[in-house]
This record gives sequence, structure tokens and C-alpha cells, in this order.
Amino acid sequence: MTDIREHLAHKPLLFDGGMGTYYKAAPGADCEMANLTDPEGVKKVHAEYLAAGAQAIKTNTFGLPRMAAAQTPGWEELAEAGWKLACDAAAEKDAAVFADFGPAPDTEAAPASSAYGLVAQQFAALGAKNFLFETLSSDVGIVEAVKALRVAVPDAFVMVSFAVLPDGYTREGLLFRDLLRRMEQSGVVDAVGLNCVSAPGAMKKLVQSLGETLLPLSVMPNAGYPVVTRARVLYQGKPAYFAREMGQIAAAGVRILGGCCGTTPAHIAALRAELDALPQQTEAAPAAKLSTRTAPAVEKDDAFLRKLNAGEKVIAIELDSPRVADLGGYLDGARRLQAAGADLLTIADCPIAQARMDSSLVACRVHRELGMCALPHMTCRDRNLNATKALLLGLYAEGVREVLAITGDPIPTAERDEVKNVYQFNSRKLAQYIVSLAGEGREMPSAMTVLGALNLNARNFDVELRRAVEKLENGMSGFLTQPVLSAQAVENLRKARQTLGERAKILAGIMPVVSQRNAIFMENEINGIHVDEDIIQRFAGLDREQGEALGLEVSMQMAREALPYADGFYLMTPFNRVALMERLIARLKTELLDAEG
Repeated sequence: MTDIREHLAHKPLLFDGGMGTYYKAAPGADCEMANLTDPEGVKKVHAEYLAAGAQAIKTNTFGLPRMAAAQTPGWEELAEAGWKLACDAAAEKDAAVFADFGPAPDTEAAPASSAYGLVAQQFAALGAKNFLFETLSSDVGIVEAVKALRVAVPDAFVMVSFAVLPDGYTREGLLFRDLLRRMEQSGVVDAVGLNCVSAPGAMKKLVQSLGETLLPLSVMPNAGYPVVTRARVLYQGKPAYFAREMGQIAAAGVRILGGCCGTTPAHIAALRAELDALPQQTEAAPAAKLSTRTAPAVEKDDAFLRKLNAGEKVIAIELDSPRVADLGGYLDGARRLQAAGADLLTIADCPIAQARMDSSLVACRVHRELGMCALPHMTCRDRNLNATKALLLGLYAEGVREVLAITGDPIPTAERDEVKNVYQFNSRKLAQYIVSLAGEGREMPSAMTVLGALNLNARNFDVELRRAVEKLENGMSGFLTQPVLSAQAVENLRKARQTLGERAKILAGIMPVVSQRNAIFMENEINGIHVDEDIIQRFAGLDREQGEALGLEVSMQMAREALPYADGFYLMTPFNRVALMERLIARLKTELLDAEG
């Protein structure tokens, strides 16, 4: 084929369909390994798509980035065999061959950019000029890998395509417009697009909402949505419907078209006929820049935020939701804390991975019945993307506009056969996702405020601070800290204020110790808490009344030391002792906060 850029300037480029799903129609087949174990079968699939009218085909190497990241022996041989098979098939039709790469995992030990770079350089050495990074949920590592690739192949044609759900978000919670814009602004990518996950009708709506881009746009949807029949995953989308929807996408100016999962040579043949029937366009459609995104406004009628943003010290207090289906006593306790002067009630999300009443539902009830600002904690442990989004929309509709985004305590190993972790996000990605839901034409007209956790007791606090900076960059506004119960925690709070500056609101964690047994338990069994040994010893031999009295004194001492570096306090209620917290709030207000004001 002539140069891809030249081709796109005059006519659309039609790709093949879903190599993996079509080849795997043979039960038990392993797609990438077939480059070595069944080369004729792979070449036959390429030939069928070409005979159907495809002008570009993808190498059968989708899984290679994961193999390279895992240092799987022999992935280089799979790459070479896949490249040769595709080139041999394409030569008969003068079609283009794209080195095809699926997503790579991203870890500190093995960054995604390294895996992408390895496979891209391998194909560059084989003579590849065209490259497709596809089915991506994020752009992590892509720009770095492409920049390195262009050193080896300066005239490479590079496409980057994201897998997007019908609502416009990837499985990592990133909005497709933002991803395409970042690729456009990188200056190293030749075409951007969408593929997989969604069917053609849903993808057409996404394209229509996007408008045009400065770069050629690629659209390669699934044939439809999968169904399971006799333990096999099948796609039942009909070629005629696929071609009709894709024809409308092409008529809107999309220049690169093809199919993903479930699209067979029959789908591509139908699309070929649809494209041939469209009026011929000799010049590329004029491109308009993606609309710029403005930061969504945060509603200003929230009493807690209004006070915090005005520079006043605030008091947030945590009260664990009940373990039983009765909120009567809980709401009574919340009312008392509100009357005592708490500005915000925070509700943990099943702490230490033990089930309690849902924090978000409790927050809605507190807000509705008490008119009190409520901050539900939202972990990444128990919900996937769909469940997270549904809950956030419900919170917003109920008037709850603050969320504490945390990764969450893992489920104990012994219980994992019955209860499964989810962890589709970490707290940074969750924050980014929540922020992305707000704005003109999006799910929320104004932004929720996202807070995060800051562990002042982390063994390597420099790493904790770096993560805090990343959290701010991903949309968090501030932090609630773990309890301050040591001189080192106070020093780390000072460092946090110095490093994060005024862009982050910090509420210093204060949790009264009520007995020596309580102190020993916190020190040894609760992750993220450190109690100085001298504090533990001071509680020896004390009864309940004496323990609470000393706990108040220790809490006041820690609060005094933390106050210069904090925007307020985050109080944690031990054993639901509301009366104790009423006394603590009263002392904080009269001895520290009112005096400061």
C-alpha cells in the first residue's frame, strides 16, 4: 500500500476484524501461540479478512506487551512469526500491516512504558512501519514508548486506541475525550481512536458527542455485546446492522474503520460494501480541535466547605455505622455530635474489611434528616466501575457532595474463598474518576469534593508524601490523617504542610486512647496507627473513668502540637463513646479553636 498518510488524505482506511475471537471459534485455541503452533490457521484468518475487503490487517500479537512485562520466554519468536505471517498474507493484496499491541500492566518494578517499548522495538527491528496500541484503559507509558520508537523509526505511523464503555469511560475510570486530547497534545501520535467494549451504536453516539479531532479518528467497535452459550462467549451482532451503523460513522468523517471482538470477515465484507456505496471524498474532512475542558464549579452552599475555604478551623468526626439494620441510636449519636459543634460527620466504609451498614446510604440519611454535612468513605475494595458510578450519582442526587476516596483494607486471606476483593481502582484513580464525572454535558453539573487519607505513621513518609502529591494532581482537595499519637507523627504533619503547602487542606487525626489494652491493640493490630510507648505506659492500672480522663488530656496535647500545621481536626470515636467525644469537642473549641479565632 502507498503511505498511510497519503491514503487517509483521500479515502478511508478499512481494517480487519477481531482476530482473537474469530480464530478462537475453534475450541481450546490459544491465539498468540498459534503463530508458532498453527501458522497456516493464522494466515488463513488474515487472508479471509483481506478477501472481505480489508486494506490493513493487524499482527496476531495483541498479548505480547503482557508477555514482555512478565518476561515470558519466547515472546520474541511469537512476534517474529506473527509479523511474517501478516506480511506474507498482505503481500498478495498490497495491504498495510500494523504491529498490534494490547495493554501492558503498569507497576513500579515493571512500568508499562518498558513493556510497550520492548515490543515496539522488536517489531521496528523486523521492519515494521505501522503500529497500533489498542484496547487501552489508560495512556500510562504510551507517550514515552512512542517517543523512543520514533528514534528507531522516524517515519512510523502510530495509532493509539482506547477501550471505552458506552458512557464514555474506560475501565480505569478515564473519560475518552481527555485521553484523546492528551494523545493529540503529545505531538507523537498520528491517529487516535476507540475500539472494543462497546457496540457500533454506542460508539456512534460517542463519536457524535466528540466532534472531530486534529488527528484522524479510528473506530473499531465490537460486533455487539457478548452472551454466554454452553460455556462459550459469543457475539451475535449481525453484519448488516454493523455495516449500517459504521457507514453512518464514516459519513460523519471518521477515516479509519474496522472491527474488534466478534467481527468476522462477513462483518468486514458488509462494511466494505457500505463504504463503497458512500459518496467519494477526495480531500480529508476539515479537522476541528477538541473542545477544551473547563474545570467544573463546586457548589458553594456547603457549610463545611464554606467554613474550611474561609480559613476557619473545622471539626470532622467519625462515627462508625452500625453492624445491624437499625439507625435509630446512630442518628441520636450524630445529633449529639452535631449539637456539640462538629462540622462534618465521616462514616467509614466497612473498616478492616468487616461488613457494616453502607457508608454512603448512612451519609444520605444523616444529610437528609439532620441537615448535617456528611463524608462517606469510599473504598476501591468492594465495587467495580459500574457500582462506583451508580453510588456516586445517588450521593450527588441526595445532596452529599464530599467523598473520602481510599483504597481500603484488604479482605483477610482466610475469607477470600467466600468474599472477593475487587480493587479496580486505587484511591488516586478513583479521585480522578470522580472529578471527571462533573462538568458541562457530563453526569454531574458541579464537582464533588474528594478528600484522601494521609498516613502520618508510614514507615517511609517520603513515599507517602509523594503519593499525596499524586493524589492532589488527580483531583483530591485535601487529607484526613491517621491518628496523631507520637512526636514523629507531629513532625510528619509539619513536613506534610511544608511540602503540600496551602493547596491541600489537612485535618489532623485525633483519636482518644481509653485504656492500656486499647493502646496496645491499636499499636499492634490496626494498620496505620502508632502509639508512643510512654503513652501506653501512662494508662497502666487505670479504670474506665480515669482512662477517659487521661485520653482527653493526651488528645488535647496532640491537638495543640498539631494545630499550627492543620486546617482542623478529624476526630475518631472509640467504641461509639459519644459522650467522650462531646467533651473533647467542647475542649477543642474553648481551649484551642475559639481562642485562636
